[in-house]
Parts: sequence; C-alpha cells; structure tokens
Amino acid sequence: MNIENKIATRQSYGEALANLGEKNENVVVLDADLSTATKTNIFAKKFPDRFKNIGIAEQNMMGIAAGLSTCGKIPYVSTFAVFAAGRAYDQIRNSICYPKLNVKICATHAGVTVGEDGATHQMLEDISLMRTLPNMMVFSPSDDVQTKWLIHTLAQTQGPAYVRLCRLATPVIYNENEKFEIGKAVMHGDGTDATIFATGVTVAEALKAKEELAKRNINIRVVDIHTIKPIDKKTIVKCAKETKRIITVEDHSIIGGLGSSVCEVLSEEYPTKVERMGINDTFGVSGKGEELMEYFHITAKSIIEKLCN
Repeated sequence: MNIENKIATRQSYGEALANLGEKNENVVVLDADLSTATKTNIFAKKFPDRFKNIGIAEQNMMGIAAGLSTCGKIPYVSTFAVFAAGRAYDQIRNSICYPKLNVKICATHAGVTVGEDGATHQMLEDISLMRTLPNMMVFSPSDDVQTKWLIHTLAQTQGPAYVRLCRLATPVIYNENEKFEIGKAVMHGDGTDATIFATGVTVAEALKAKEELAKRNINIRVVDIHTIKPIDKKTIVKCAKETKRIITVEDHSIIGGLGSSVCEVLSEEYPTKVERMGINDTFGVSGKGEELMEYFHITAKSIIEKLCN
C-alpha cells in the first residue's frame, strides 16, 4: 500500500469512464448537474454526444437511464449517494431493478467522509437500501486500481449495479497487475488473532492497523469486501473458523451495511460473535473527512484500540 499516493475513487471513476468510452461506444453517461464533483465531466469533454446533464432531476435521470438500457446502451448514472440511493430509490426499484435493466448507478460522496457538507449529504444508509433490492449488485471499491477494474468489468456484466464512491482521497492499495473478481473478497495476510472485514475507505485504515499490530505481536488478517452483494460467504466463514475475533469496519451505518451482511452470513453458516465498527445509528456531523473518521472511530487507531482491549 502506498500511503503517500492518494486518489479519490470518484476521480478514478471519471478517468475509467473516459477510457471505457473509447473501447465501448454503447457506454453513455448521465449526471444530475454535478459532473464536476462526480468527475463525469472527464467523459463529457471527450464524448459530448454520449453525455447528458439531466439537471437537478435525479428521479427522472433514473427513468431515462432505464429507457436507454432497453435500446442497447449501457448507462452509467451519477450523482451524490444521498440523491442516488435516497431521492431516486423508487425509480431504481421499479424502473431498473424490477425489470432487471442494465443500468450502472455510480454514486459519489458517500459516507461521513463527504465532510463539511454535513449530515444532510452524508449518506450512511445507501448500502442497506441498495442491497435489499432484488437483482441489484452492490460494490464499494477501496482504491484507484480496484475502482478502475470495476468500472470496466461492469460494462461486460449484465444487470443493475450500485457502486459506492468516495470524495476523500485515499491510499492506493493495489498494483496494476492485481486480479479481482466480482463476489470474491481480497484477503491480506493469514493471521489468526482476528479478522477485520472492511470496505471502501476503511480498507486502507485496516491495513495500517494490521501493520502496527504486527509490531505488538498481534497478527490479524484484513479482508477487503469490495462486493457487498453478492457477498463472499466462503471467505467470511473461512475467516470465522480460523481466527479468534471477527470485526467489521465501515463508513456506513452499522445497521444494514457491511457489518449486518457479515452477521447474516455467519448466523446461518457458522454462528460467531461479530464486533461492528461504523456509524452507530446516528446522523453525521459537519467537519473534515479525516476528522469525522476519527470522531466516529473508524480509523486505524480505533481498530488498534479495539483489538488491544
């Protein structure tokens, strides 16, 4: 992991889209008047005829994307997570998921790491909302390399998808040759003292904690759950059997997100105590992204404290 090299996954998304547009002429991009923030403006400059700014009309944007998909296009639809998963939920449910249309919803500015925009814009429930929808795949990539892989892969994958992207710049974890699979978690290390299941921005924090804990002779493994749905049941059960503690950490409500997903798997497959770290049934607050991660105890420091108790 390169701690010094930081890139926001929303930036990675914009760059990947522009590259994908060169390779696949069926890719079209829709945005709701936020293209500078979501980075879809990179695609718009390159392919203006395949980019549509729908304006501040997120619900309408989902309906348009649904229609385009029935004509053979592959719509990538973007806005902030609070507007995508929240405001347009009904349209996603009935116009995209019910008919199982090939629409990729790429929502940026998720979690408390949105920062100063505050509680109204800090979407902490989107994973919960999206993963309950039949036919919907849900992803939360952890770095630049993984995000770019995912955006390209989804163009070859049929069906609705929700991709959770971040405003905050985070460390690049993987090298360009890394191989990923939809529904297959990435395990870092094989320590037996604990397993940390993390997703999105918290993966880098878990890896920092792993490094520091090793100096204290506490050997853990970190599992990057980039695919929330379909989730990697096999790896989750394997880790529960092989390690002494199971901890989940996420920039999302502990209700319905990664922690709940892991609990659901283990309650059915291999009953195990799970300690959940995340936003504990509350709204966010205003502040810098890094400060809020500390405030809500989802940093490497908090993980270390949890494991040393």
